[in-house]
Amino acid sequence: MTLEILTSDAMPVAHGFFTRKGGASSGVFQGLNCGPGSSDQRQAVSMNRDRVAKAMGVDPHALVTVHQTHSADVVEVTGSFTTLPEADAMVSRMPGVALGILTADCMPVLFSDSEAGVIGAAHAGWKGAQGGVLEATIEAMEALGANRKRISAVIGPAISQRAYEVGPEFFERFVDDDPENARFFAGGVEDRMQFDLIGYGMHRLREAGVGQAEWTGYCTYTDPKRFFSYRRSVHEKHADYGRLISTVRL
Repeated sequence: MTLEILTSDAMPVAHGFFTRKGGASSGVFQGLNCGPGSSDQRQAVSMNRDRVAKAMGVDPHALVTVHQTHSADVVEVTGSFTTLPEADAMVSRMPGVALGILTADCMPVLFSDSEAGVIGAAHAGWKGAQGGVLEATIEAMEALGANRKRISAVIGPAISQRAYEVGPEFFERFVDDDPENARFFAGGVEDRMQFDLIGYGMHRLREAGVGQAEWTGYCTYTDPKRFFSYRRSVHEKHADYGRLISTVRL
């Protein structure tokens, strides 16, 4: 099956938000599972990542990912890693290297300042977004010569508000941080609420002053044929779940 690669006109450099279509994995990982941290067969994950690298026009070793920990830590990529650093975002000015972010409901956010020749990629769930991973990525890009007013940022497939139910303690965490954050919550059943992770991410990007920010418009939870979803896997009582990959390169 052919790979399905979603792109955005707002991103002026080579990039792709890959769906689960076209991969070698089977079972609950059916399709393009690119997560080595899953319990999927290593050979299948390796084949999937090789297909992504080929689609991005880079050597397999030049498709770079990190050990994601829901932090605001950013690393500069100057080549492939021998040991994966713990971080949730990467920046680079090196041609021929593709930055890869793995997600399964969290926001994959790709960045570029094509004039400066600087790119970035971030994994932003609620914890990372609240902790400042998006702003940290922008600052790291600026350290390499980017100008935030020229940066384009695109949020890829992520869980939408209608599928993201949270409890009162979650709501309080965000409102304690900033009372204005209440606007990112909608009422649900009893004491439950729906959190707008994508709206929150867009807000953080715009407040940071990037030149352009947009969401691709796809929800991971509600489209099982195209996307992996951690939350859906929990609701369906699956033992594990696949990881989508989103990439950007100069």
